[in-house]
Amino acid sequence: MIQLEPLAPPARAERARVHGKFGFGFGDRFFVLLLAGLLWIGPLFWSHQFLYGLILWDVLLMIAWLVDLQSLRTVSQLVVERQFTAPLALEESANVRLTVINMDRLPVRVAVLDDLPVQLRSAPAELSLAIPGGQERVAEYEIRPGERGDYELGPAYLRCQTLLGLAQRWAQADLRQKVRVYPSLQAAKRHQLFLLRSRRIELERRLLRQHGQGKEFEYLREFRDGDEFRDICWTATARRGKPVTRVHRAERNQAVWLVIDCGRLMRARIGTLSKLDFAVDAALNLAQVAAFGGDRTGLLAYGTRIQERLAPGRGHTHMRSILNQLARVHGEASEADHLRAATTLMSLQTRRSLIVWITDLSETAMTPEVVQAAMQMSRRHLVLFAVIGQPDLKRVAAQSPENPEQLYRFTAAVETLHRRELVLARMRERGSLAVEVDAHEVSTVVMNRYLELKERGQF
Repeated sequence: MIQLEPLAPPARAERARVHGKFGFGFGDRFFVLLLAGLLWIGPLFWSHQFLYGLILWDVLLMIAWLVDLQSLRTVSQLVVERQFTAPLALEESANVRLTVINMDRLPVRVAVLDDLPVQLRSAPAELSLAIPGGQERVAEYEIRPGERGDYELGPAYLRCQTLLGLAQRWAQADLRQKVRVYPSLQAAKRHQLFLLRSRRIELERRLLRQHGQGKEFEYLREFRDGDEFRDICWTATARRGKPVTRVHRAERNQAVWLVIDCGRLMRARIGTLSKLDFAVDAALNLAQVAAFGGDRTGLLAYGTRIQERLAPGRGHTHMRSILNQLARVHGEASEADHLRAATTLMSLQTRRSLIVWITDLSETAMTPEVVQAAMQMSRRHLVLFAVIGQPDLKRVAAQSPENPEQLYRFTAAVETLHRRELVLARMRERGSLAVEVDAHEVSTVVMNRYLELKERGQF
């Protein structure tokens, strides 16, 4: 049995090391006491002998600082551990736990700054801990990733002080590690109904296989009472001289390909997420539903080149591979090469399958290249072509213009929406299942369409 690694990044612990050229500095309390010594300046106007008091004050302060600094000489006795309490997923909060262990006998105060990329947290996390000798202290902070992908975490920087607070030691714990931010992992919990429906359909199809129904030929046998006359194989009947019937079974382990456009149009943002983020979530949700129903799922994500490619499969290991590849999918600034994607997929999948293509349409008077590619594939495969709509266009088209500028915007929006609908209607005439959906509904729509097709046995 294959043991899958947990999705949460592994914990990492390191000893602190002196940081910087000198590795020490002055604490805030040192400067407060240094300013307090300036009170000796006032009496100097009456007697210059108070100058000795000022010098003595500064000398004693420096001696106290050196003694305090000497007590911080063992920063290597500090161990810092970073631990993630949950997997990192897009737009989902997770806690990071920092544990600092003081193996020295003296207490210490530590200010910790954890170096994180801005994709995980807008500002570095700063924590303060007071740690008695021989003990440990734990602090947590929250992160909320704003983008998917792999990111490098930096070291943890420490500023150590004793309870006296005159001197500081600067140190760092080398906690550098690579972490991965996945698509939303909570979506499956929100779509339990689709999973249950997918399982019900699969059970019904198994029942059909037990009764010898379906479309896929399995074997020949002698005709029995109750068999349908349309299933009689007349050529085999003529050879054997007695009625022979065909036994069929419902198709199983069908291939479902998830095709994701990563070109410039998919970088458009709707709220805090891009269209590509919504497409990735829809692909992950549909992969789970298809796997729950017994179908094999493949993935093709493309821009100017093929970013990710995974042959159809099923099982926990395969789903983990899909999740990892979807986490690495990223938007590109150039127009995607749709024809290359279609050619690649046609070479990978020769048997008829369901192609779920999530994309957007460029605003052009000619037929968009992605539509040409989808029509090319619809000759062999069943293509579910999902176009993520433009909410701003629909909003402008729904308004009543009140001045010439608004009239121009209204006309342009209506014309663009009409042209998009004509393109989708042309695709439907060619056999593709073309729909335009809002970004927040793309997951629900593609899962419903998949289940409807599966229930009707269209693939």
